[in-house]
Amino acid sequence: MSSFRLVMVDDHPLFRSGLRLLLKDVPDIEVVGEATTGQEAVRLTSELNPEILLLDLNLPDTSGITLLAELKRCSPQTRVIVLTMHNDAALVRAALAAGARGYVVKTAADTELMTAIRSVIRGRTFVDVDLDGDQLGALLENDPSRSDTGQGPLSQLSNRERQVFEQLARGHTNQEIADVLDLSVKTVETYRARIGEKLGFRSRADLIRFAIHAGVLGANPGDA
Repeated sequence: MSSFRLVMVDDHPLFRSGLRLLLKDVPDIEVVGEATTGQEAVRLTSELNPEILLLDLNLPDTSGITLLAELKRCSPQTRVIVLTMHNDAALVRAALAAGARGYVVKTAADTELMTAIRSVIRGRTFVDVDLDGDQLGALLENDPSRSDTGQGPLSQLSNRERQVFEQLARGHTNQEIADVLDLSVKTVETYRARIGEKLGFRSRADLIRFAIHAGVLGANPGDA
């Protein structure tokens, strides 16, 4: 029987140990690598090209949403299952738009994770979050009406504010945005405050929800 190779990406040693125990007796799944940072995840994925990768969204050096796009570029055949504490519909949509094939909360039963792995191996999308049927259906459908036509609230933003907004929506930190756009961190913070005032955001979650509705997170992460 051929084995499916799996890499786990999580910065919590105890959680990785639990996953290893869960998977060690599964005959057709082989854990071939572990990473604790986004940089390590990219290196391992490029070297090993695993069939499955389990990804925590909270990593010390990058956002998991941003990392998804990079993993997809370096190993298109690797199917990523997000494994996180965040039970949030906006993050589910963002993860799927960025290329994840599955989304499982860490409070799920062991059997749910195994079901997710089996489903994704078979080419299906698997989502295990606390949502009703209508919400789940809305997450999984491809809704072309989410594309941004340039009208509405986003039209209030200047070109530079729009660039900062798109970087924020993809999970970049202020420092990362400053580096990409050749700005100071203080200037990025100023743009971020202006964007919040114009669009009424009070949190990162608000920004992500708006970006999903506008189709920003469904775009190629390299487009800015």
